[in-house]
Amino acid sequence: MTSFPGEVRHGARRPLWRAALAAALLAVSLASCSSEPPRPSGEPSATPSAAPGTEPPPAEPPPVAKDWPRWGFTHTQYSVDNETMTAAEGVTRAFRRAPMLQNQHIMGFGASNPEPSPGRYDWRSLDSRLQVIDRSGGLPVITLCCAPDWMKGGRPGETDWNRLTEAPLPEHYDDFANLAAEVAKRYPHVRHYLVWNEFKGFYRHGRPDAEAYTALYNKVYAALKEVDPDIQVGGPYLPINSHTDGPDRRLRGPWGVVDGATLDALEYWLEHKAGADFIVVDGASVTEEHDLLPDEFGALAKFDAVTRWLREKSGNLPVWWAEWYVEPEEERWDERHRLAVQTVAMMEFARSGAATALYWSPQRQGGACPGCLWRPRTATPLPAYELLGNFVRWFPAGVELEPVTSSNPAVRVLAQRHRMVMVNTTGEAVVADVDGKTHRFGPYEIIWSERTT
Repeated sequence: MTSFPGEVRHGARRPLWRAALAAALLAVSLASCSSEPPRPSGEPSATPSAAPGTEPPPAEPPPVAKDWPRWGFTHTQYSVDNETMTAAEGVTRAFRRAPMLQNQHIMGFGASNPEPSPGRYDWRSLDSRLQVIDRSGGLPVITLCCAPDWMKGGRPGETDWNRLTEAPLPEHYDDFANLAAEVAKRYPHVRHYLVWNEFKGFYRHGRPDAEAYTALYNKVYAALKEVDPDIQVGGPYLPINSHTDGPDRRLRGPWGVVDGATLDALEYWLEHKAGADFIVVDGASVTEEHDLLPDEFGALAKFDAVTRWLREKSGNLPVWWAEWYVEPEEERWDERHRLAVQTVAMMEFARSGAATALYWSPQRQGGACPGCLWRPRTATPLPAYELLGNFVRWFPAGVELEPVTSSNPAVRVLAQRHRMVMVNTTGEAVVADVDGKTHRFGPYEIIWSERTT
């Protein structure tokens, strides 16, 4: 049984589950770190030493519960297998304290080329990442991106990481679908697959090429279902771009107007897809003109509006947000401000009925790392991970929300029967009556509290 404090103020008192996060898990053995310098464009920084194509598949992990949490994150170029042994053990223990979805791409973003030449597979780096997920008790998700160079017109046996974001050529769609099937055969415990990433290489004259993407998607969908009909497949993993203003009337609000070409692509895919078990998108609350409308908290209503629109248009398919962003690239908020905005964003996902929201991990090897999940080279989880862990425990998928109001409109509240989280959305100290109790908040303060009712 999980224990929760009666009231936890973010940054003042830690939840009980976090007390053991720095402990080492000595039984874990992870792949060694590479001494090579970092590479651009999501290329992996670690290269295992075993001969490619000869190693057996990883051992079958223990079974996991069928009820998946709503929350999780995506591993990027630098992750647990790039850390020192001590740090990796500590972070892995942290993951086990709050199991969540963990997503990994098949090429780039920490994984090397899985099929450098036709029919010649190199699973070492992908095995390493999946083993990290399995050992930490995570629930694995795989993103089927990106494609080996020879599928993009390059020479077999060579990998040019500057071409990572190119799409496979149409004559190689079948080859990419075959690669997806091989991935599914190698990792039979992975039940959820996202097809491609952000339409990379599928833009023509600035517009998403839905016809080309859907042709690839349909081949991948069929290949995965042939391996196992119970595999869950989703697309189109399209960025939901919005503008400060525009003529399209289909999806708009005080937060802006969704780009019409984006909606056209979504509607094309919905009409012409061979099938789908869920729909995948990503997006930011910031408009293409770098505006937050009407402010950084009001702009988060976009996530709720888009989720509801997608559910209606898709016949109520589960909606996955593969990535979500709330901070303008040209700005750097302090940590209290950023966490307050992220918390309210996750409230919007929960209220909208989003099935999944994956945090794009900005982890790196050293230096400042705003929004990182753990401190590089140490076992210290950071507040962004604490936030994810609290939502995993307090607001999992399927939990019934209850209406709880605040006397102060600056304080946002998300509540279930036994617990709630409250956020001060201002940079000033405020007081609010919530759920029959008076609460005093510091600037951008987050309070996790058990309910008295």
